[in-house]
Amino acid sequence: MPRDQRPFDVTNRSVLALAIPMTLAYLSTPILGVVDTAVIGQLGSAALVGGIAVGGIIFDLGFTTFNFLRSGTTGMTAQAMGSGEHREVRAVLLRALIIAFAAGLAMIVLQWPIREIGIALLGGSDEVQAATRTYFTWRIYSAPFALANYAVLGWLLGQGRAGTGLFLQTFLNGVNIALSVYFVMGLGWGVSGVALSTLMAEAFTSATGGLIVWRSFAGKRPPSLQRVFNAKRFAKMAGVNRDIMIRSFTLLFAFAFFTARGAAQGDVTLAANSILEKLFMVASYFLDGFASAAEQIVGRSLGARYRPAYDRAVRLTMLWGFGLAGTAACIFWFGGPWLIDFMTTSTPVRDEARVFLVWAALTPLFGVMAFQMDGVFIGATWSRDMRNMMLLSLALYLAAYAVLFPAFGNHGLWLSLEIFLGVRGISLGFMSRIRARETFGTA
Repeated sequence: MPRDQRPFDVTNRSVLALAIPMTLAYLSTPILGVVDTAVIGQLGSAALVGGIAVGGIIFDLGFTTFNFLRSGTTGMTAQAMGSGEHREVRAVLLRALIIAFAAGLAMIVLQWPIREIGIALLGGSDEVQAATRTYFTWRIYSAPFALANYAVLGWLLGQGRAGTGLFLQTFLNGVNIALSVYFVMGLGWGVSGVALSTLMAEAFTSATGGLIVWRSFAGKRPPSLQRVFNAKRFAKMAGVNRDIMIRSFTLLFAFAFFTARGAAQGDVTLAANSILEKLFMVASYFLDGFASAAEQIVGRSLGARYRPAYDRAVRLTMLWGFGLAGTAACIFWFGGPWLIDFMTTSTPVRDEARVFLVWAALTPLFGVMAFQMDGVFIGATWSRDMRNMMLLSLALYLAAYAVLFPAFGNHGLWLSLEIFLGVRGISLGFMSRIRARETFGTA
């Protein structure tokens, strides 16, 4: 065995110890979206539901474009852990926080063009656009807190501290849900109440995360400013972050395109697609738990230069992912009508959503490999390939839409989305075999 290898075991138990807490943590996020949609849906207006959907997409484009602060930090932290560089573990977080606060403040300064460009791209009726502007005006001030929370969560996950990550995500979404219900159903603040609840929850969670970080640093020598601002390490983080940002922006563009094409078909179709998309988001965060396990173990295996751990992580997370995808598909198919009725009281929206429910049920099966491979590539920081395969998948998605939508309408739009998810997973799976051989040599 080469001297620079640091062997460690990968078992079902170690995978589940990471995946289960993060599955629960991520699952609370789409539950928040379901609750927000449900409380607004009780007001009986498709336009208000659509306004929340469009506003949420704009913030996804803004916040999740910077999701590299979570995923990139996870991969780099895990690699530093695997190689035994404990000061670098702390330095990675400080670099990420510097970027987070700078980006969050920039979003606040640029809020008007961000909002107006987003509305212009996504469209919707006058009533939908008015609701979107109200939602955006309140929520934008959560930007620095939200991005800092990404960085802290990524840092914890990179160390394998999934339980602490679960606590933070549960705290964030639990506070958000409680305040959303109170502000909308109790105080009657409508769309403003939903946005304000998110702002307050992000701020409270950022303060809680800061306390956790402070306790983790206590009694340990902090990294020097020279290490934190090391040009080579910052350049590596910038390169990885650039690629992940392009990948995230491309992914969100794909879903923004989906929302915009739904809006072009009217408020009822927009609201129905939005409700079904929430079901898919529940499945995606379910699968993200095992993708997160892959991130940590794959990153650690690269830092430790230990191929057996890498192979075992890929195999086990893939098996568990497909098992969960099949389970989610069955739940959505058989329980979908009840979930649709829970999220809206509008009869036209309920009827429209039932027509397209089959597509929402199929999305976990089409998307499972894409999510799992994302975890592998993020942990390994093979960000360039992840970016390139995402761009290829987007091109095929748009080509499929151009052919399928004129022929099949909203069914064609959904099928195009499934093609996008499937191509992304297959292409990344092919590239992973090539990169593993280059990184570790022959298995």
